[in-house]
Amino acid sequence: MAEKQKAFQKCINLDCGSEFACTEEFFKCPKCSELLDIQYDWDQIKTPAKLSDFAKRWATKNQRLDFSGVWRFRELLDFCPDEFKVSIGEGQTLLQRNDSLAEFIGMKPGCLHLQYEGLNPSGSFKDNGMTAAFSHAKMVGAKSCACASTGNTSAAVALYAHLCQMKCTVFIGSGRIAFGKLSQAMDYGAKTIQILGDFDDCMKQVQAVCTELKLYLLNSLNPFRLEGQKTIMYRILEGLNWEVPDWIVVPGGNLGNSSAFGKAFAELKQLGLIDRIPRLAIINATGADTLTELVNKRNLKWNGGRVDNKIINDFYAELTAKKFSPHTCASAIEISRPVNLKKCLRALDVCNGVVRAVTDEAITDAKALVGKFGLGCEPASAASLAGLEVLLAEKIIKPTEKVACILTGHCLKDPNVTVNYHKEKTSKYSNPPVECPNDLKEIIKLMS
Repeated sequence: MAEKQKAFQKCINLDCGSEFACTEEFFKCPKCSELLDIQYDWDQIKTPAKLSDFAKRWATKNQRLDFSGVWRFRELLDFCPDEFKVSIGEGQTLLQRNDSLAEFIGMKPGCLHLQYEGLNPSGSFKDNGMTAAFSHAKMVGAKSCACASTGNTSAAVALYAHLCQMKCTVFIGSGRIAFGKLSQAMDYGAKTIQILGDFDDCMKQVQAVCTELKLYLLNSLNPFRLEGQKTIMYRILEGLNWEVPDWIVVPGGNLGNSSAFGKAFAELKQLGLIDRIPRLAIINATGADTLTELVNKRNLKWNGGRVDNKIINDFYAELTAKKFSPHTCASAIEISRPVNLKKCLRALDVCNGVVRAVTDEAITDAKALVGKFGLGCEPASAASLAGLEVLLAEKIIKPTEKVACILTGHCLKDPNVTVNYHKEKTSKYSNPPVECPNDLKEIIKLMS
């Protein structure tokens, strides 16, 4: 790239560091196959003097980009002209202060907040990334796109592909997707291909297909997607009156969110828009706990950008040798080879982060609590609350610290898990329906 632009793609491999214009279309570095970042020459971008200046756009929300909870912060992801930016009104989400749930788990009033991304148009956080990635796709003139999915990605990709009049194909694994999510992709007109394998198999195949057929890849390997997902953090700050919380707690999975969050806070600190960076807790399911194993047991670190690949490769070889396939009720994080692993290590470094894994039982119990106290979420979302409870018990998070838990998707994304949890009174917070004769006295008796 002859002349540095205000936004450009850069390889995260320090020994490569290649740079490419944003008008080029890659999903990994063409020189070394490592992940790409979107970087900015902030001297060329007019950023606000303070974060609260973004709130002025609420007064002009009749304008399409100001209404978007992503593009309202467009100076902080300024990689394409406004004419290419697409929007379906994503990012109209809720940061709920939940004192009742806080009290139940032993936290002080005003300390627990739930960031509910289920209010996005497709019902999950993925819309934040898709509005950014599809804007880039439109800028580079892409006509066809594809993704691998455990559910939410396929729904969001299909929705935005329809908006952009792009041909769309989604790859899912055998029996490894919640039907509430799959129904969206089918309804929005995507072609769905079910691979005999799990998500990791689908991820491998979709990269090969996109390379062979020159399709635009929409998984979180796509660095532009993560730029959109940064804005979840901006909206949390906005909901807290621009104050930085003590902790962000987020489900693991493919590690796109955690990677984006770390990048968001590093950039805000660099720009002087925040004076400190919150800590980050990434929560996996025990049935898909790659990050937990690598970070907590094998001491894998960011190491200034020089990640020890041997640790990763040895562990993945072990998974292959024993034919391991991840399994958890939280299908959205049922991933054993997360594509954003290295960016996530960077986020843990930036945010002094921690990693934990929680059981399916803990996830479904936490999901029931989120529902009982006022929101409802998909199983993967509840991993954040289950992880918070673990960290409170370990005294790593204090009851007086301000915590934002990310609820990644809507409760109707996977209703089967909810129904199965409640239908028989066998779980901690089960709330099954009670049969009753068609008799007024008997009805009243049950209600007393």
